[in-house]
Amino acid sequence: MRIKKIGFPENSVLLKTEFDYVDCYIGNIESNAENLTSEEVGKAFFLSSPKWIENLLSLRNKMVSTFGLKTGEDVLNKQDFDSFNMEIGEQVGLFKLLQKNKSELIFGENDKHLNFKVSLLLNDSKQNLTITTAVNFNNWFGKLYFIIIKPFHKIVVPAMLKATIKELKNT
Repeated sequence: MRIKKIGFPENSVLLKTEFDYVDCYIGNIESNAENLTSEEVGKAFFLSSPKWIENLLSLRNKMVSTFGLKTGEDVLNKQDFDSFNMEIGEQVGLFKLLQKNKSELIFGENDKHLNFKVSLLLNDSKQNLTITTAVNFNNWFGKLYFIIIKPFHKIVVPAMLKATIKELKNT
């Protein structure tokens, strides 16, 4: 399966918002997905996280906690994930569900250094899934933080998209 970097999707609810940084990656689901829901995509996103990404986030949390940044330590156990209903306001780790419709989920969080949003968007035919990350820097520390994590981000997001699509194929 091929993951490709693309421009901002025209049908995303985030399109009309200004951000300091945005990237978008798309992958083909390559399956009979016409009945796929945005909720199923959201669950696959959280259930499919590769162990190496979980370890990287755990290391990140240990490092940034010394600066008073949010860590998302209340990550939901995968065994208990059935209780996550994809309702606006529910949170998994650092990801709070902010908006949802039939084709898109918007997760995000605001912190003192930066605010971020992540869009999981199914195209109209439900054959492609796009992950968009949008960031606003709140201060110089947010810019510095993002300079440090950006190389990891460019590896993690495509890997998460690939893992999510693989999880969707197995459901």
